[in-house]
Amino acid sequence: MKFNTVAVEGLEIFYREEGDEHSPKLVLLHGYPASSHQYRNLIPALARRFHVVAPDYPGFGNSTAPDPREFAYTFDRLSEITEAFLAKIGFTRFGLYVQDYGGPVGFRIALRRPDWLDWLIVQNSNAYEVGFTAAWGGLRNAYWKQRTPEVEKQLEAFMDPATVRQIYLHGHRRPELISPDNWNMDAALLGRPNQRRIQLDLFYDYRTNVARYREWQDFLKKRQPKTIIFWGQEDLFFTREGGEAYLRDLPHAEMHRLDSGHFATEDCGPTIAEKMIAFHARAVG
Repeated sequence: MKFNTVAVEGLEIFYREEGDEHSPKLVLLHGYPASSHQYRNLIPALARRFHVVAPDYPGFGNSTAPDPREFAYTFDRLSEITEAFLAKIGFTRFGLYVQDYGGPVGFRIALRRPDWLDWLIVQNSNAYEVGFTAAWGGLRNAYWKQRTPEVEKQLEAFMDPATVRQIYLHGHRRPELISPDNWNMDAALLGRPNQRRIQLDLFYDYRTNVARYREWQDFLKKRQPKTIIFWGQEDLFFTREGGEAYLRDLPHAEMHRLDSGHFATEDCGPTIAEKMIAFHARAVG
């Protein structure tokens, strides 16, 4: 695996890369509170068939984290930087793997660049109202209605080390398979200067994703991309019904319901890689 950075609009965007450059291209977009590190095991398994890249968004992982007073931490902006990154490295036709925040970033890119989307892999990334668990109550019922310091103070709990650990372990039947390096590294990165403001800005901006759900659903229904879905059934953030909802718009999608949680690649990685490779060979070619 190679670990690279590329300059995009004055930012250094870090990415992991593996696989033959002549192989079909595959982009892995990460979630919260993680980075491309969440794909460290999946990338080598997929690189047998694909040329894989997994970037860190601005403010995440090893990419530049500009001051939020000078850079707008919105999903629009993250998607624009990611799109420019992909164009710069020559990824303009690829399979797109979206998990959590990867959906809002990836769907925006797909709507602007529909010709870039070769096939779609959805793993616990929400695009339906029915997909929200009770964990979203503080955001949906308070923060998105009135952004106040009092509500922000409560939401900072999502960045506490204990909560980050719980995000990784909740719903996973075999916690011994999940490396503590995940939550220890994420907690350390969340402790950097400006991180609380960066993440709170994105928590607040997440409401714009919900406003675009119908647009994303219409895109999927109209375009019918070849799609495979992996859904950790005990996700802390997204309900089982949120995964099933994709089948209303993508009735021919292949669905795999996993006995797992939010970060299903941690304990179901080999299964996900195997099913992706088989699906591509059979349905995409």
